[in-house]
Amino acid sequence: MAAEKKKGFFAEFKEFISRGNVMDLAVGMIIGSAFTAIVNSLVNHIVMPIIGAIIGGINFDNLKIVITPADEAAGVAEAAICYGSFIQAIVNFLIVAFVIFLVVRSMNKFRAKMEAKKAAEAAAEAPAEEPAAEPEPTKEEALLTEIRDLLKNK
Repeated sequence: MAAEKKKGFFAEFKEFISRGNVMDLAVGMIIGSAFTAIVNSLVNHIVMPIIGAIIGGINFDNLKIVITPADEAAGVAEAAICYGSFIQAIVNFLIVAFVIFLVVRSMNKFRAKMEAKKAAEAAAEAPAEEPAAEPEPTKEEALLTEIRDLLKNK
């Protein structure tokens, strides 16, 4: 019975893994990791040196507030708030968000063009429709119309 349970569990796990959504997520995560490495390199090696040069040669990695200085004799490490690293993380985020915005915007424009093209093709292929004739009035509507007309005449 335990062997059947394990077999059922592993079969269920295999089915879960082989679904398209899980595979799409895995591919997205791998591409996202590679993209993050590219963006980090862009920020660390191109953007931040330019920003540092503009604001006076400041290296953002060195920006910090020291709470407790290091004491090698006592074996105490430095305790500091490294706000420069935080600024760099914000710049990384803004660049990633901007690039993703551009990609999604481009995809939406492309999708809209494709849908418009399909709609135009469908409209060209569809036969011309005749305007729908007004439906015949029901007995009640005809009777009410007749009563209205009689009341107008009086």
